[in-house]
Amino acid sequence: MNDKEMKIEKFREANKSVKAGQVVFAGSSLMEMFPINKLLAEHGDETVIYNRGIGGFVSRELLEVLDVCVLDLNPSAVFINIGTNDLSDASVSISELMENYDKIISRIEAAVPGVKIYLMAYYPVNYEAAAEDMKECLKVRSNEKITAANAEVKKLAEKHSQRYIDINANLKDKMGRLKAEYTIEGLHINEDGYRAIYDDIMAYVKEAVS
Repeated sequence: MNDKEMKIEKFREANKSVKAGQVVFAGSSLMEMFPINKLLAEHGDETVIYNRGIGGFVSRELLEVLDVCVLDLNPSAVFINIGTNDLSDASVSISELMENYDKIISRIEAAVPGVKIYLMAYYPVNYEAAAEDMKECLKVRSNEKITAANAEVKKLAEKHSQRYIDINANLKDKMGRLKAEYTIEGLHINEDGYRAIYDDIMAYVKEAVS
């Protein structure tokens, strides 16, 4: 059993005791690494958020286990950040990614009537601050490509009458890159980076649960 499969099984078990009607975070590593429950505890906030992000996931994989990552929790709101790994693969087009994303949203809407879905803008990257072994990947997953993909995510949100949200302002330097001090290796975000966007994402969470 690989790492992803182990996480899926762990979540499948955990889902048996979740409280329905709460908030779910779904996506790949950028969602999995969001220390949302640690930050909630620090702020004395009792909002229930289940993080079902799985590192390494591409859009197709989330679609395949959507029951475990979203549907079984019967949430009132879902925050999704999926597709950055698709964007790192030169053989996957943005339209192919959006096709999968569209199916993900449609399936959630069909299974959980009235659910609020928040489609998150992809975070920026920083090629100049990247570790050497990350630079090839960031030639494919450039900020230009991320901007183009975000425009398509926005259209997808509008098509489904759901919300597109961009909480990236505090992550960006003057050149629109992920701030060097907020990144681990040019791509992933460290805890300070997540702290910088905590208030912004929580404003949307509060809106969702109000």
